[in-house]
Amino acid sequence: MIVGILIFDQVEVLDVTGPFEVFSVTRLNENRRREESSPFEVLLVSENTDQVTAVGGLKFTPDTTIHNCPNLDLLIVPGGWGTRKEISNNMILGWIADRAAKARLTASVCTGSSLLGRAGLLNGREATTHWQAFDFLRESAPQSEHVKMSDSQLPNQSLLPPVSSGIDLALRIVSYFLGIEVRKATAKNMEYPYPESDQRIITR
Repeated sequence: MIVGILIFDQVEVLDVTGPFEVFSVTRLNENRRREESSPFEVLLVSENTDQVTAVGGLKFTPDTTIHNCPNLDLLIVPGGWGTRKEISNNMILGWIADRAAKARLTASVCTGSSLLGRAGLLNGREATTHWQAFDFLRESAPQSEHVKMSDSQLPNQSLLPPVSSGIDLALRIVSYFLGIEVRKATAKNMEYPYPESDQRIITR
């Protein structure tokens, strides 16, 4: 499965690297971890080929652009301070809407939900974000239901209500497509505490 993670200037580092780590270390057969590769191919997708400077100064190099990106099975839209600028980028918003219509699953992390909202993908759906960015989400997705706890189960539809942790989100996607045992093995390999509940977000 091909995973596209959108990147843009002032994207949040962990929103990108968390899902990237999960998808890249996933294995169908844990006993053949060194011999087999991940069933996910992860691509960093940007508007152009320039390096992207994330929050804190970390540089990302895109694998492809929105103009040359291959078909995606999964689209991940991260958050970060840069979403305040990208919310007015009609080219990015149009690309998100187009790819979401074709992908098997589209999801966001943190304020990436506001980009999904502005692209018209959250109308009539539950949506959440970082607790300090709820006003931004309400403005960007006025026709969605804004909640402070994510649904504990993946819905039987192509769009997942966004959650605040990219690692938890990616692990949920792994179990959705590949099963709970693969998800547990992936978390164990990362030495990441396996969540007994998907509801990690703290209401405030």
